[in-house]
Amino acid sequence: MLTDTKARAAKAKGTPYKLADREGLYLFITTKGSKSWRYDYRLAGVRQTLTIGQYPDTSLTKARDKLAKARQLVAQGVSPAEAKQSEKAQARVARANTVQALGEKWYQVRSNSRSRSWCDNAKRFLEQDIYPALGGKPIREVTPDDIERLVRNVAEKRGAKSAHYMRLTLAGLFKSLPRSLSLGNPARDVGTVIELPKAKPKGRALTAKEIPAFLEAADRYPGRPQTKVCVRLLMISFARKRELIEARWDEIDLAAGEWVIPAERMKRDKPHIVPLARQAVECFRLLKALAGDSPYVFPNLGDPRKPMGASTLNKVFERIGYGGGRFTPHGARSTASTALNSQGWSADAIERQLSHSERDLVRAAYNHSDHMQERRKMMQAWADYLDGLCSGANVTSIRRTA
Repeated sequence: MLTDTKARAAKAKGTPYKLADREGLYLFITTKGSKSWRYDYRLAGVRQTLTIGQYPDTSLTKARDKLAKARQLVAQGVSPAEAKQSEKAQARVARANTVQALGEKWYQVRSNSRSRSWCDNAKRFLEQDIYPALGGKPIREVTPDDIERLVRNVAEKRGAKSAHYMRLTLAGLFKSLPRSLSLGNPARDVGTVIELPKAKPKGRALTAKEIPAFLEAADRYPGRPQTKVCVRLLMISFARKRELIEARWDEIDLAAGEWVIPAERMKRDKPHIVPLARQAVECFRLLKALAGDSPYVFPNLGDPRKPMGASTLNKVFERIGYGGGRFTPHGARSTASTALNSQGWSADAIERQLSHSERDLVRAAYNHSDHMQERRKMMQAWADYLDGLCSGANVTSIRRTA
């Protein structure tokens, strides 16, 4: 049998040679003096050799331990050399399929069709939370316990809501995996480990009877004329609040009666056309006279190079008696949608005007029409409808705002 002293003292010779240990284990020394532990064995009458490890990185004791395992495989009719190659191949696959490697591929594919805000949020969760905790781990080895620890850690640092959306990002990655890599979706399975705070209501839709009272309250608001007109345009256009308050004059064509919101300002990252009713055109003409040299339709009071503040309309709603979720800027969209659907307008035209994505993917693949002609009629009818509701109330007609 060999000893560590004999193995260390072995020198190179003119030809490669072996120093036998026991049970088929030997130290192989090349002409350049490199040494490796090897094991010769036979399976089905064929001689094979297993390289156990390099010496001295692999000690004599460790080589004997590995020999014992290799002999057990041979006894079972399994080639330890082939098993070693298989393990190496699996290790290569694992390295290529770590959470970070797959996360980068997943993000690259998804980011081509998602909004800027989705891309920013997903990238932040990946780089700030997911990769530091799990990035180097093979995806198949990630357990629900791993994810639960991560979710709780993020919740403790930045709150339950951030932890919730981080988990959804990770669940999206797991959902995209091919069947060969997937062992389920542990990020989905730990969805109940934290309790989200109750969402604040976005605001219900106003009924037809409630609309005049709201517009009358807005009409009495003692603030800037631009702010009052902004409330009117919110009701007429049912654009999203931020889309409206950040509107620029280069987006609006009063002659054509169109407001084209560019893709970078849209939630779905696609340009969106808002046909302007006559009342909306008059509102914009009044606002043009008030805007001065600002590129924004609603300049910021403190700095006309910036748009109106994001919280301005919410404060107006509170001051005129619609705070506490009674009615919010977002509710203007629900109000229009509810009323127009009840009046029999095409659901597709309404959804297009709200810039909602088509949830039915098969339907979306065949629905290429933007329903623009119907949308123009619908938007004018909606503005006229609001005027009609207010005709008996103490409200300045939307048509006569300018």
